[in-house]
Amino acid sequence: MVRSIAVELDDFDVKILRMVQQDNHASQRVIAEKIGLSPPAVARRLQHLRETKVIRQDIAVLDETAVGRPLTIIVHVTTENERLDLLDAMKDRFNRCPQVQQCYYVTGEMDFILILNVKDMAEYNEVTRRLFFDAGNVKSFRTCVSMENVKTHGPIPV
Repeated sequence: MVRSIAVELDDFDVKILRMVQQDNHASQRVIAEKIGLSPPAVARRLQHLRETKVIRQDIAVLDETAVGRPLTIIVHVTTENERLDLLDAMKDRFNRCPQVQQCYYVTGEMDFILILNVKDMAEYNEVTRRLFFDAGNVKSFRTCVSMENVKTHGPIPV
């Protein structure tokens, strides 16, 4: 994952970022009216925020249940070996898995925390075989099934 270099943001940039985090479909005209800039100025600022990777991606957030994938699974993974090439291989494996929605390499008792989305436990079982048993370097993993996704995709406080 490529990291952004810190970008200096002024008050207008912050207002734009707050708005697009809440509604990425807001027109440049609507944003401009709400923050006191012209639509072309908003367009230039949005382009700059995208080019500098402050806005990394424009995506649609789907309702998991509506698309038949209602289960969110949180998995704590502990590695057998923390050799860099093995860790990089695990990161790559997790990154390529479509069911893995988020992956965090962390400090503490475990090495990775994964957030997965699956349609049912049978799919999760298949994913665990592929990610944790077949591929290797997994000492253990612990699974938590989300009973309710209370807050996901929250805006970054800017």
